Amino acid sequence: MSESLASGLSAVVSDGERVVTSPAVVERLSKDFYWYSPILKRQLEAKHGDVAVQPVSVDEVVAIMRYAGQQGIPVTVRGAGTGNYGQCIPLEGGIILDLALMDKIEEITADGVAVCQPGLKLGVLETEARKQGWELRMYPSTLAKASVGGFLAGGSGGIGSVTHGGLRDFDNVRAIEVVTMEEEPRMILHEGPAVHEIMHSWGTNGVITRIWFSLTPAVEWTQFTVAFDTYEEGFLFARQIAESGEWSKRLVTVFEWPIPSFFTPVKQVVAADKTLVLIMIEASQLEMLREAAGAANGEVTFAGAYTGPRTQPLLSDYTWNHTTLWAMKADPVWTYIQAGFSTTNCMEQFRLLREKYGKEILFHIEFMKNGEGVVVPAAIPLVYFTTEERLNELIAYCREIGVFIANPHVNYLEDGGRFRSDNIQLMAKQKYDPRGLMNPGKMLSFQMERRPK
Repeated sequence: MSESLASGLSAVVSDGERVVTSPAVVERLSKDFYWYSPILKRQLEAKHGDVAVQPVSVDEVVAIMRYAGQQGIPVTVRGAGTGNYGQCIPLEGGIILDLALMDKIEEITADGVAVCQPGLKLGVLETEARKQGWELRMYPSTLAKASVGGFLAGGSGGIGSVTHGGLRDFDNVRAIEVVTMEEEPRMILHEGPAVHEIMHSWGTNGVITRIWFSLTPAVEWTQFTVAFDTYEEGFLFARQIAESGEWSKRLVTVFEWPIPSFFTPVKQVVAADKTLVLIMIEASQLEMLREAAGAANGEVTFAGAYTGPRTQPLLSDYTWNHTTLWAMKADPVWTYIQAGFSTTNCMEQFRLLREKYGKEILFHIEFMKNGEGVVVPAAIPLVYFTTEERLNELIAYCREIGVFIANPHVNYLEDGGRFRSDNIQLMAKQKYDPRGLMNPGKMLSFQMERRPK
């Protein structure tokens, strides 16, 4: 199959060298960071595409989609492969559509919108935007590697979300251009609320080919870390900074001990046996923040300028889901869950989880603003993995006590936490991929719709 498929694809792109058949390369392009989950590692390790193709234009994307549709071949779109749910791992083989070569910034508008191709790296966009007086509203901890298209298709928020909310909120994404998988592929511009048909759909609804991504005026940031004797002290201090409108911040993170002990490259900012709070604060507020930390009995362990993605040390490399990576480097048995704690009852939720699970769960909080403008204690707690049953029991208990869980140990959208209750993504798939050829198996509700009654 691979040989005939490669021949067919070579006929619809201008350079056959961009049709990839090497088993090792196809295997690499078929994978993401799914191995953060011991369950997905087992389920997805043997899955891969048959052939990869790397288009350089929208016309080539249309031609590839037309060919795949005519042949009934599944297509799985790949950004940079930094997702953790196995979003870009094909379950049924077929074509890997690698958008890495569609990586141009087409324009940064006068009102701060980046018009760009999907393969553009977020770190490149941050660097170029800052040259023009702008910066990203938000980005994942994988800033250097992640692509804009992959972030929209599989992400939800990141550094900056404490002020600007998630990708879905506050017109952070102005518009998305998409190529469909129909008998004759269409190029459709989604603007305003229509972007929600496509966002966080794991490439099941179409191929993102152009993005209008909102920026914000650039700020001179300072990275700041402060240690506290107890988790409660650290959490309450961080929450006050995150919730208060007087602070201009890009990141507010809390790590209970021993999580900071995993950050060996920046051990100079860690205080033994103490909770660590990491904040990106506007430089002009540094001294005021230092005073607030001292008044809260915190020990300031570091303050240094953020000058862009190449800053050393880049402390955001230890936040969001990079925290899990550092834990796994220390001991590969660690995994994680994605959680949202109550704004009013989180201390009781923490107490109940600690009482029931002890140090099987370690608290790691990432404050972010929700769509209603309320700052919430989102979280990516670490979990000491023993069995799948024990992990599922922990997830069920979290939900029982009112902790929201986006389950990162399943390979389908509906339990991943960003599938909309209004079913807009499902309805979009029915419109734009009626035969279910795009990343099949990742939207279970669509699969159920297809089953004969």
